Order: sequence, then C-alpha cells, then structure tokens
Amino acid sequence: MMKIIQVTDLHLVAQGELLCGLDPLSRLQRCIDDVNEHHADADMIIFTGDLSDTGSIDTYETLAAELNRLVAPYHLMLGNHDNRDAFVRTFTSIAPDEGFIQRVIDTAEGRVILLDTLETGRTEGRLDDGRLAWLKRKLDAVRDQPVYIFTHHPPFPIHMPHLDPIGLIDADKLFALAQEHGNIRHIFAGHAHRPVAGSWRGIPISVLRGTNHQSALGFDPDRVPVTHEPPVYGVIFIDRDTVIVHSHDFMDASAAYY
Repeated sequence: MMKIIQVTDLHLVAQGELLCGLDPLSRLQRCIDDVNEHHADADMIIFTGDLSDTGSIDTYETLAAELNRLVAPYHLMLGNHDNRDAFVRTFTSIAPDEGFIQRVIDTAEGRVILLDTLETGRTEGRLDDGRLAWLKRKLDAVRDQPVYIFTHHPPFPIHMPHLDPIGLIDADKLFALAQEHGNIRHIFAGHAHRPVAGSWRGIPISVLRGTNHQSALGFDPDRVPVTHEPPVYGVIFIDRDTVIVHSHDFMDASAAYY
C-alpha cells in the first residue's frame, strides 16, 4: 500500500501580508506541522499547484524554506497563479522536462504522473500538443500498469458555472489518452478550492480545498464568493484494489472523545 499526502492552492504572498483576510504562510506552516506529526511515514507529499499567489521569487524562497522542514519527500506542481521561470530559478534542483514542471514517479502500486497545466498569462489550464505527446509516451510505456494522474486544473466539470470555464480546456484530448491506456485509476486535482468527488466518464476523481481561502458552494454564473471554510490536506491510500481519499481539516481544534 502507498500513502500520498495531497496539499493544494497555498497562494503564498509576501511575508506579513494577508490574502482574503488570512495569512497563507501561517496556514502552510500549520499544515506542514500537522503532516510531520501524523504522516511522516507518507511515501510522498504532492503539492498540486498555485504554490504562490503572485508568482514572485520571494514567495518561492519562502516556500523552499518551509519545505525544508518536511520529513517525507515532496513533489511540486504548478497552477495558474504560478510563474514557471521564477519557480525554476528558485528550485534549481527541479529540472524541467521538455520545458515543463512535469514528471513520472514509478511506485509499487503503479505509475504516478504529475501534469503541468500552466498556460502563462491564462487562468484556464492547457495541455498543448507537446505536453500531450509527452503524456502519451509516459502512458504507452506502462500499458500493463495502473496510473494515477495529478493535475492542477480539473479536466472534468464540477457544475459551478464560474469555475468550469477556467478548468482544463484540453479535457477531451486528455480523456482520449486515458481511454487508450485503459487503466487510469484516479485523477486528483486542485484549483477549485472545493471538496469534490465523483467520476468523469468512468474515471474516479477528487478535488480538495486549499490551505488558505476557499470557494463557496454556489452556482451563480457571475461569481463565486470567497469563504473561510476550513483548510485541508488529503490523505490518500492506494493499493491494487482501492483508492481512498481522506480530507483532513488540519486546523480543526474540536475535542476528540473516546
């Protein structure tokens, strides 16, 4: 069995500044503290994008300092708020693959694929022809194995009219590759700042809240109000039979009774 921690949508700003009335850095610190305390045995921690809110180098330098405290190994992904050039200048040990922050992690339970869906200057996500060709090669190489895909932008509709147009606009092409492979076990996403679970054309999916502000559950086509719903991280258990995703409100201070 494999344990993965998913953390998403940190939205770091300059130290001392607030975002949506909240301190993103303080919340990230509490998240890391909680993960270290309860999940030091995790096989990996995957941060699914929007690491920074501004894309500035100082936010990535702050992030790098905090990540040094993590006990378990981690992998970083980019979202629409991120700046690929500033990220690469800060995290010099992370080499781009064909110009993108994308990678494959082979495990005893199958192949984990981290997609770079950032399209510079755009809110919606893209998988251009080059990234789709890269993904096809990575899927073709393991046709006999299960695959787990992590992406910042959801490729599936969540039926919130303000959020769906800024998801992954190459969703049909992604699905065609998934269908060709035939054993995509789960797609994990961020971006929406909502707890969402279900299936997309037969593929199980899940989305988490971020570590700072959230999107209200609303279906107004013109706007989605920002809320202070609890921040979470995901605790994912994977084996050959199951994929289980727990959503943990790591700042919940309510008492536990036995």
